[in-house]
Amino acid sequence: MITTDILIIGAGPTGLFTVFEAGLLKLKCHLIDALPQAGGQCSEIYPKKPIYDIPAYPEILAGDLTDKLLEQCKQFEPGFTLGERAETIEKQEDGTFIVTTNKGTKHQAPVVAIAGGLGSFEPRKPLISNITSFEDKGVEYIIKDPEIYRDKKVVIAGGGDSALDWSIFLSDVASEVTLIHRRNEFRGHLDSVEKVQELKNKGKIKLVTPAEVINIVGHHKVEAVVVKESKDKHIDKEYEIECDHFIPLFGLSPKLGPIANWGLEIEKNAIVVNNALDYQTNIPGIYAIGDVNTYPGKLKLILCGFHEATLMCQSAYQIINPGKRYVLKYTTVAGVDGFDGTRKEAPKAVIKAID
Repeated sequence: MITTDILIIGAGPTGLFTVFEAGLLKLKCHLIDALPQAGGQCSEIYPKKPIYDIPAYPEILAGDLTDKLLEQCKQFEPGFTLGERAETIEKQEDGTFIVTTNKGTKHQAPVVAIAGGLGSFEPRKPLISNITSFEDKGVEYIIKDPEIYRDKKVVIAGGGDSALDWSIFLSDVASEVTLIHRRNEFRGHLDSVEKVQELKNKGKIKLVTPAEVINIVGHHKVEAVVVKESKDKHIDKEYEIECDHFIPLFGLSPKLGPIANWGLEIEKNAIVVNNALDYQTNIPGIYAIGDVNTYPGKLKLILCGFHEATLMCQSAYQIINPGKRYVLKYTTVAGVDGFDGTRKEAPKAVIKAID
């Protein structure tokens, strides 16, 4: 059993900033996320896309924002359960909650903060009739451990940042990388497109465009994919490409998932909260912050999630420390004491008499 003060469902920007705000109140946090790394959409879908409305940053890449948030909350030593989806929740007699993941990992806390963004992400699967038969048998929608592709033949399908970035990365890991896209144009970051072009010219990546995978061949695992390539406007060519792995990277589709069955008030796939006070749900002790919640005037912006996380932590403090008064202290005055023993504070003013 993993125990903590605040259990955060979702390790995106709002969840990560919650760790910092809770840490200022001496509250410990543990985060659960279905994705294999922290950062939510910023890490998984558009790590190289710029964000323009983060205070003090005229422009920052989504992946860099995640890195900064992880650096900021590191001093408060958060725990992580990654690659697992929060499945069930049970309220105990002592008022705490036990949240169990789809892999059976149990977490206990007096406060649960749902910061799941748009929900748990499920991969968008291509329309290939037999693809489900090869899932976990050579078909992967999310790359968790690049080493399983060491010296293997890999076919990647997609035209966005994920397809480009993983093609580049695996070109030094796999024995053969083939990138297939249904268009000649790619939607990814210009640097990544140019890098793929360079690797193609060097023979390290095979590029097949415009084309799509229409079938998978194999007995007990993936042995080849059937590709339909458009040679011109009127002629299509079909052929097989031998491979050990087929990785379709067409993005992730957000869904509220099992949280929808937790007895929370739901409105249009979002969790209704009390925004007049502390973003608590209809179940005391369970909060919803960030894009996953809804209330009159709601804006789905990262900076709004930061604001909601801050107020939520103040309310959570009262639940965890009933009757104990907390006096807000500005970090410019009080500094920051990390759980790891670090101390950050403004330099002391020099006091000097004036003659």
